[in-house]
Amino acid sequence: MSWLSILVWDLVMGPVGKVKASRASSGSSCSSSATSSPAASWSKFPATSSMIISGGHFATFKTATKVLQSGLWWPTLFKDAASFIAKCDPCQRKGSITKRDEMPLNPILEVEIFDVWGIDFMGPFKPSSNGHNYILVAVDYVSKWIEAIPCPACDAKVVIKLFRTIIFPRYGIPRVVISDGGSHFINKVFEKLMKSYGVKHKVATPYHPQTSGQVEVSNRQIKAILEKTVSFTRKDWSTRLDEALWAYRTAYKTPIGRSPFNLLYGKDCHLPVEVEYKALWAVKMLNFDIKAAQERRLRTKAAHDKLIRLKDFKAGDSVLLYNSKLRLFPGKLRSKWAGPFKITKFPYGSLTLLNQEGKEFTVNGIDASHI
Repeated sequence: MSWLSILVWDLVMGPVGKVKASRASSGSSCSSSATSSPAASWSKFPATSSMIISGGHFATFKTATKVLQSGLWWPTLFKDAASFIAKCDPCQRKGSITKRDEMPLNPILEVEIFDVWGIDFMGPFKPSSNGHNYILVAVDYVSKWIEAIPCPACDAKVVIKLFRTIIFPRYGIPRVVISDGGSHFINKVFEKLMKSYGVKHKVATPYHPQTSGQVEVSNRQIKAILEKTVSFTRKDWSTRLDEALWAYRTAYKTPIGRSPFNLLYGKDCHLPVEVEYKALWAVKMLNFDIKAAQERRLRTKAAHDKLIRLKDFKAGDSVLLYNSKLRLFPGKLRSKWAGPFKITKFPYGSLTLLNQEGKEFTVNGIDASHI
């Protein structure tokens, strides 16, 4: 054995190993050399460096640096250290979720305008305005057209009213409606209404609002407009809501290359500033190239997936589940991961897991990590 492998052997085996090796070498000259090969010692060294008292369970670079500080090196040093740390159970249970843990982008395919609507509640708003505390928002995924009504409470009655008085009479029957898992959307009354009109109701993954991201973006923009237009008392936000919707509908949207008003009516909306300054009322016709939009979507997916860590989940795999509640209520020396759980299904970035009681539940793949 070379001096390098002997040093690695001493560090890996420790005092007990050195005693055993010395006893074996006294009895037979070939037993010590046949006990372990340099390659086997090198593969064990990252484990020892990370798990001894001075190891500290650091990341790849710091763990490999400790090896280099000991005067040792081999070609696959950093690769071996990264391979072990990726399988270290304490490191996995105390780690957090980053952008690289996101799932590959799965764009929602919208065929025609007003085919897919996303709905969500905003609020509660304090102080209330004319007895209203919430805003129910509905957004079309193709045209980005938005509808919103103020309401005193977030319940199924308001949702039914929105569809019966606004969505169905004005825009026809949609194919899909996307919402979160709130009780105001998941109930027998709303389910009966959707079934009677043949509308498919899709529910977003729990604790992952990005699934209904279009509604979340629209909510933020409507809220930002109201914040800048309400009075000092902030009690007139319900009366300012229609003006906020007007401003949103006539604003330019990058994904569609025009404003929702222009896409819907084929012309720009005449704003008060045009009447005030006698501007020319000209209609600008823009081409909506479906092929170019598809190419841009593929480029967006490639750019997103390039920055994430791809996860190869399969049915039957065991995974750990990240406890997202600890982001709000962290605990000292508390593990951030629960499990393990077994995967039963893996459709489009969401995981169907089996708990210890034999019950299935669905989570987003970003919250899961292989053991």
